[in-house]
Amino acid sequence: MSAPAPPVKKDGSCGDLEANCCGSSGTATASTPRRRMVWKPLFASFFAALLLWAADTSVVRGGATRPPPLQLGYYLGSYSAHTSSPITPPPISKNSSSIVVVVRKKPIFWMSVPIAPNFTTTLLSRWMAPAGDSRTADISIPALDGRASPVELSAAEIHEFSFTALDAAGRPRSLGGDYFEVDLSGPSWKSRPPLLDRGDGSYSLRLQVAPDFAGAFNLTVTLLFRSFEGLKMSPARLKYGRQLRKIPVIISRPDLSTGDGDGSASSPPALRTCRSSDFGQDYRWSGRWTRHGGKEREGECAVDDEGRYRCLAPDHPCERPWCTGPLGALESDGWVYSAHCSFKIFAGEDAWDCLANKWIFFWGDSNHVDTVRNLLHFVLGRADVKQVPRRFDYNFTNPSNASQSVRITSIFNGHWNESMNYLGLQSLENEGFRRLLWRFFSAEERVPDVMILNSGLHDGVYWRSVRAFAGGAERAAEFWAEVVRRVRERGRAAPRVFYRTTIAAGGYAREMAFNPSKMEAFDGVLLEKLKEKGLLSGVIDDFDMTFPWHYDNRCSDGVHYGRAPAKKLWRDGQIGHHYFVDLMLGHVLLNAICGD
Repeated sequence: MSAPAPPVKKDGSCGDLEANCCGSSGTATASTPRRRMVWKPLFASFFAALLLWAADTSVVRGGATRPPPLQLGYYLGSYSAHTSSPITPPPISKNSSSIVVVVRKKPIFWMSVPIAPNFTTTLLSRWMAPAGDSRTADISIPALDGRASPVELSAAEIHEFSFTALDAAGRPRSLGGDYFEVDLSGPSWKSRPPLLDRGDGSYSLRLQVAPDFAGAFNLTVTLLFRSFEGLKMSPARLKYGRQLRKIPVIISRPDLSTGDGDGSASSPPALRTCRSSDFGQDYRWSGRWTRHGGKEREGECAVDDEGRYRCLAPDHPCERPWCTGPLGALESDGWVYSAHCSFKIFAGEDAWDCLANKWIFFWGDSNHVDTVRNLLHFVLGRADVKQVPRRFDYNFTNPSNASQSVRITSIFNGHWNESMNYLGLQSLENEGFRRLLWRFFSAEERVPDVMILNSGLHDGVYWRSVRAFAGGAERAAEFWAEVVRRVRERGRAAPRVFYRTTIAAGGYAREMAFNPSKMEAFDGVLLEKLKEKGLLSGVIDDFDMTFPWHYDNRCSDGVHYGRAPAKKLWRDGQIGHHYFVDLMLGHVLLNAICGD
């Protein structure tokens, strides 16, 4: 390593994102319409300020106009069975018994979830919509409830189930805003079915499983937060956190005789390996983790003395089309992630050929720190790199070929003071921090080739409301747009900019200020602001990658999915922990950077 940044200060008394460690900072607020008052001016001013605070910290309840549909991962917009154009979901009658919809296409396509425009506006209108009915205590899924045997569905096809939120008295609710965690899991499959919030108390989810993984599954629905309460500044006391359904499902292989002779009508097209162009901005990912390895992983995969899970041979190959390259290098006991395309798992020399002479710039939370270290240690063969600091600018050389090196700059954005936490995008308000960032794009003839940006978990602690965060996101997008504009004015090629969505906080952290409900909403807001500025070359959806593993702490300490391996007591009481989810992210980043 060479050319280090200024020495890194040791963390203060507050560990990175540890619970109950530091208090939160203040926040910006937005203005509200003036109201005529008949009282004295002083009292009127106080009352107006009180109204402003209330608007920014809670959902205003009252009347009843129907809000627009909302999908938070859920996505804004509508589902699509195509990869090119969205479709409008059919209207749902709460009293209808025809609740299951099978979307059939010839040939069948992989399910995709387009991002509709005006995410921020729609979210704010839903969050601020007048409301007055009771809160959700249960759901009704007519097509699935009360069955004596598991529901049987055909693989490959897209199945839609609609359900209604019920209050404690069993009455249908008339408003949305509930945050449901939906999980579809089998022995070799884990995914998060996309969910649509229609805004009137009705919801729908969609399932699709590849024929190769037909078998027994569980469909689980958990109500984590109700009525947008996860978006509040201190949501832990409001967590509902109840599993409402765990439904056994049998996925059966399709009858190939119904196709055109070659099975093309009964199976989605094989995934192809991702290229840089596949990281577009028009669709949210709706991927899945699949497990491979066959007889080599029949026994339990035990942690070794170094805290690692090397149960498949390092060169054990991927099973196409789910990935290419050495699956064993993930140390995942056979698990691998794929989305609308599949990913290459890079061997060391391939990774060096990809990164040689490039400059990669990271800006975001401390999950970047883990990802960079894991890339260096596990993929690039730099076993001497045990850890990297929150803020650094280093050149790393290929230990097997001194002619190859990569420059990596990583700037922690949790706070402008690298030893502190809980500012996130607000750190850009510090002039010294902005100058530090400007230096990497103006002080040298060269500028970074690729930027990986992230709005991290620290934003969940700092910002008092979605509206306040939207203002911070707008200012952050303006800052980075100005940086890129100045680079072009200097006659330099602008960096390719990828937005990496925030992880889904796991286990105990699901209920905290950076809970999945809030972070998914914040991701959508910042992503939209960056797109409006024309900044993005693509999106890497780490939220979708981490979500299937966020229900406990086997793969995370709650806020990091890539902590270094260690044969030590982990947060969940077991010895050792899994780190492959973050290692998979490292390979996904390489696909984005080097896909062409």
